Amino acid sequence: MNYSFHPAAEAEFLESVGYYESRVPRVGGALIEEFKAPANLIGESPKGWQIELPPDIRRAPLHRFPLSIIYREKLDDFQVLAVAHDRRRPQYWLGRR
Repeated sequence: MNYSFHPAAEAEFLESVGYYESRVPRVGGALIEEFKAPANLIGESPKGWQIELPPDIRRAPLHRFPLSIIYREKLDDFQVLAVAHDRRRPQYWLGRR
C-alpha cells in the first residue's frame, strides 16, 4: 500500500530530518530509515495501530525518535497527516483532517 503526505506533514518531516542532521551527521538519514519501517507496516495493516481520533485517524510511534506518524487510511493508500513530536503541541494537526 502506498502513502501520501499532507503538504504540511511533508514539510515538518523534512524539517525534522534537517534538525537531526544538523545536530549529528547521518542522524537525519537514520530518521528517514526509521520512518520507513512503520510506514511499511501501516501499508500492510493500516488498522493495526491505535486510534488517535475517532473514527479513523491513527498514531504509529517511531522507536528511536520521539515522533509518531499520524495517518488516515484511504481507499487504496493512507495519508500521513503529521509526523508529530510525542511531547509537544498535542493534536496541533487537527485542522489537517
